[in-house]
Amino acid sequence: MKRESRLRYMIKNGLLDIFTIWLDEMKKVFRDDGVRIFFFLVPFGYPLLYTFIYNNEVIHEAKMVVVDQSDSYWSREFTRRVNGTADVQVVSTCTNMNEAKTMLDKKKAYGILYIPSDFDKDLHRGKQATVSLYVDMSSLLYYRAFLMSATEVSLDIGNDLRMHTSSAGSAQLDKIMVEPIPYDSVALFNSQNGFASFLVPGILILILQQTLVLGIGLRGGTEREKNRFHTLVPISKHFNGTFRVVMGKALTYLLLYVINCIWVLWIVPRMFSLPQVGDPMTVVIFLLPFLCACIFFAMTLSGIIATREAAMIYVFSSVIMIFISGISWPESAVPPFWKFVGLFIPSTPGIQGFVGLNTCGASLSDVAKQYHLLWLQTGIYFITTCLIYRYQIIKCHKQVVRQYRYMKMRKMLEVK
Repeated sequence: MKRESRLRYMIKNGLLDIFTIWLDEMKKVFRDDGVRIFFFLVPFGYPLLYTFIYNNEVIHEAKMVVVDQSDSYWSREFTRRVNGTADVQVVSTCTNMNEAKTMLDKKKAYGILYIPSDFDKDLHRGKQATVSLYVDMSSLLYYRAFLMSATEVSLDIGNDLRMHTSSAGSAQLDKIMVEPIPYDSVALFNSQNGFASFLVPGILILILQQTLVLGIGLRGGTEREKNRFHTLVPISKHFNGTFRVVMGKALTYLLLYVINCIWVLWIVPRMFSLPQVGDPMTVVIFLLPFLCACIFFAMTLSGIIATREAAMIYVFSSVIMIFISGISWPESAVPPFWKFVGLFIPSTPGIQGFVGLNTCGASLSDVAKQYHLLWLQTGIYFITTCLIYRYQIIKCHKQVVRQYRYMKMRKMLEVK
């Protein structure tokens, strides 16, 4: 009976300490201006900013200038058809390249279509004709618009020429000869081939991780600066148990970021009509280990952050992490070393799994690899967090004992 009462008392006392630490951490979060910026202002503003920037997913009527050295029927037809596409607008036809380059320098156009003098002759001789495309690479969307339009027109004109030179005998047979197997290209899960639809969901996940790391790192630096022993934990009876400290702080961040996840991953994509075809409950189940992994990952990193300013160094890792994830750069092209590094970063499986679930409508079994990796990261970083905080608690206790002995020795000397 006594053993049961003692166990009940320990559980009650442990839960009370966790609640006390949670309440203390919550108050400190709301009192710290820097942490409030990373926990609330950045997750609120950055998703809107990024989505608004990339919301114009497809460029329409991109300005192009044509240098037509051939001045023939087919060169003019090529120019007319390119101008007729939705993505390109031919603003001028120049006589030479220097004039066209001047227009690019003045930003009156963003691309040059050069048609050589032998264009029409090569077509009539049955030889392969060429056109050259020069694009201002300050924006990849301009390059994509010009390239797709020029490619489609060249294919259409090639089909027309084959039909004119064909001797099949009827229009239907000519059509079959030119296009024996009709096809239609449809982009799955991103019907308009938009930039925001495939990139922004990954960025939103990265924003959650980065703000957690920066906010928790800022809290760790603050604790070290304000604590006279420069430890992560204050001198208090509630901060004696390692598990209690870790769970109390983690619970604070988890509850705050549940609200952030609703805003960042559900409301913002709906505001800008980004693809959301996944099952909401499946997405929630996937996000739980992601948030836990990010929190313990951040708490582990906070153990090596000595000052508030030191946490800002982590900002520069954002570009590397978005590339490692394979969302903006083919995963097959990522070097093995960086793939190995990505295994230890929650955003890597987080981005891959979230995009698969939310944008492509995958099931949880389809992203089982990423899901299990996130739980593995949660376990590893929970252990490392406990080790770091245990070391900090022991260090704090030793400092207190050392300080007590010093004061006691000083009093004894004063009495003598």
